[in-house]
Amino acid sequence: MGEPAEKKRKFTYSDYLSWADNERWELIEGEAFNMTPAPSRAHQKILLALADLFFNYLVDKPCEVYVAPFDVRLPEGNQTEPETTSVVQPDIMVVCDLAKLDEKGCAGPPDLIIEIISPSTVARDYIEKLALYERRQVPEYWIVHPVDKTIMVFQLKANREYGKPRIYTGEDPIPVSLFPDLVIDLKKVFKD
Repeated sequence: MGEPAEKKRKFTYSDYLSWADNERWELIEGEAFNMTPAPSRAHQKILLALADLFFNYLVDKPCEVYVAPFDVRLPEGNQTEPETTSVVQPDIMVVCDLAKLDEKGCAGPPDLIIEIISPSTVARDYIEKLALYERRQVPEYWIVHPVDKTIMVFQLKANREYGKPRIYTGEDPIPVSLFPDLVIDLKKVFKD
């Protein structure tokens, strides 16, 4: 019961919680997006490889990594949790402020978000989510392109905006700004 029928209405986290459990949705500034179809095999392999690299690195460190489906509530200004109009399920996220975590997911911006694009999400990941993550001050946002085997890394600058992204190919190591001693070997991520 209760999935979004009115496309022009702005939805909230309260609405989101009333929708059917067998479907995945995201809210971006009150607009509902269905998260189907399921990701491709290549998407899943990349997700697991990256999540594994972060998980192993974070053992005995004060940060945690999570993978979708995992709700990230991104309120704007003084929005209460029920009024929140942006709830996303990034493919991978790293959270270092563990006070943001609860049984429902993450309340506030994670320290790092990674989205792996697919044909049905490319515009959302490159446009809507990029703008949302910048507005909600996510320090680092990665967009992974499985076909091209590239990763675009956006980092918040002193002006609180993302600068020009750094682009890494399948042969490049990616230094993770959040962890100065962590470098991601893309050969392990994009292996066939």
